[in-house]
Amino acid sequence: MTRVLSAFLIFFATAAGLAGAGFRAGVAHVDITPPPGIWLSGYASRTRPADSVAQKLWAKALVLDDGKKRAVIVTSDLIGMPRAITDLVSLRVIKEYNLDRAGIVFNSSHIHSGPVIRSNLTTMFDLPPEQEQRIREYTQKLIDDLATVIGAAIGDLAPAQIAIGHGSVGIAVNRREPTAKGIKLGVNANGPVDHDVPVIRIAAPDGRLRAVLFAYACHSTTLGGDFYQISGDWAGAAQSGIEAANPGTTALFLQLCGGDANPNPRGTLDLAMAHGRTLAEEVNRVLRTKLQPLRPPIRAAYKVTELEFAPHTREQYERDLESPKAPVARRAKAMLKAYAEGVPIRRTPYPVQAIRFDKDLTLLALGGEVVVDYSLRAKREYGKGEHLIVAGYSNDVMCYIPSLRVLKEGGYEVVDSMVYYGQPGPFNDQVEELVFDAIHSVMERVGRKR
Repeated sequence: MTRVLSAFLIFFATAAGLAGAGFRAGVAHVDITPPPGIWLSGYASRTRPADSVAQKLWAKALVLDDGKKRAVIVTSDLIGMPRAITDLVSLRVIKEYNLDRAGIVFNSSHIHSGPVIRSNLTTMFDLPPEQEQRIREYTQKLIDDLATVIGAAIGDLAPAQIAIGHGSVGIAVNRREPTAKGIKLGVNANGPVDHDVPVIRIAAPDGRLRAVLFAYACHSTTLGGDFYQISGDWAGAAQSGIEAANPGTTALFLQLCGGDANPNPRGTLDLAMAHGRTLAEEVNRVLRTKLQPLRPPIRAAYKVTELEFAPHTREQYERDLESPKAPVARRAKAMLKAYAEGVPIRRTPYPVQAIRFDKDLTLLALGGEVVVDYSLRAKREYGKGEHLIVAGYSNDVMCYIPSLRVLKEGGYEVVDSMVYYGQPGPFNDQVEELVFDAIHSVMERVGRKR
């Protein structure tokens, strides 16, 4: 009888541990809040630096290990990390921890109430030397902090159960409003959005919640250019709300393809906190439901392709030098310098990445400010029978990435934003297909078929 009971207990314990069997997970966070006095990014209209801190900013790392391969997901309360940062951090941690670049994802929540980062939005501001020095020092410390938080998460590795579920919230609205004079930034209630809220639960073998990775597709722009406090906006508030409801848990936010979506309504800190509560409540609700376990193995692929800009000439930038708009003139100066050096900018590197967990889930990570069309198309092509999360703002944020539809419509994401990013102008008509050629390549390499 004792042997039968022992066998039963062993079987029961084994069965209870099957969810996420074979995984170890580690999580860590680091405070990346700059002191007041640094310039805030995202809005060219700002005229002075931040005067206080409304909410701390964080970088967080989640490491998942299947015994043979590791996936590292780094999230940050920032406007966006350029390759100048992510490549340096990757080189350090690859060497120190024997990681694979294909398995490391860097993602930013795209807040507009956080510090300027170099080299992101290079022509948005013409800042005094003292500010440029502050920004350089902050950026260098950020590189160190990101490497440190990855190492801390690796040091935290322990057996884990991992599972996924989905919720939905209506915070986002398409912001590309059609008018008689073309597309303007506004509210387009009939425009495409993606209200999906993927939720990944990381728990100890005894069921204790250790970490939550959750995601949504929407600009972190509840707070406008008249806001001069450091804050994580609604994405930061959502993380705080999840952690408050689940003491001892680390909540990591992943920004999806929200390039053409804004929170609605917007304009105040109270609204940012309310949107955060809405998202946190939905994530907490999903955590209480039955989720689908994720299984090993981990497979990963990473590819840097090139996107081509529409043709341009020296003459157009010579005309732009006389523009009364300072960012336009600054962009023109940079483009003419490239012409003078014999290397006019015709294309930009573009990173595409896929991390797949057995046949349960694929995380597809795309660089830049990706519009929602990419997520919706990827889900049509790859969304059957297996979970798919399509993140933007990953590994590099060099500019907006319009679909062909958005490119043809024009508007801020296509034309005006390229001035602030220091890019020569719009992409050519191949942009969507070039991105999807790279998507198809990495998805094939991780074994996921259309």
